[in-house]
Amino acid sequence: MLVEDNELNAEIAQTLLEDEGARLTIVTNGKEAVDLFERTEPGTFDAVLMDMMMPVMDGVTATKCIRALEHDDAQMIPIIAMTANAFKEDVERCLAAGMNDHVAKPIDMGKLIPVLLKYI
Repeated sequence: MLVEDNELNAEIAQTLLEDEGARLTIVTNGKEAVDLFERTEPGTFDAVLMDMMMPVMDGVTATKCIRALEHDDAQMIPIIAMTANAFKEDVERCLAAGMNDHVAKPIDMGKLIPVLLKYI
């Protein structure tokens, strides 16, 4: 699942990831991500790529909500921040919220693919 509110960023990520063989479900804010995750069967998603700054619900809040769900995958789904917020305190905030890792934008597939492979 790709959680990204910026249409252009979502299109770029989709193209790059699909070129690598990924299949994506794209949602535009954290609330949509939580709602979709909650109503899917376990094993539906291999990972969540989560933007941080979004309307309705930000990535940190969405991650905390996903981790709190009574869903078989809630604790184990890899959630990876994919955000322009790349200062040390941003990374620490992501990890403290329950994310597994952090990848800075703009997307560098040479960095993103190894992170995905580490968790999937």
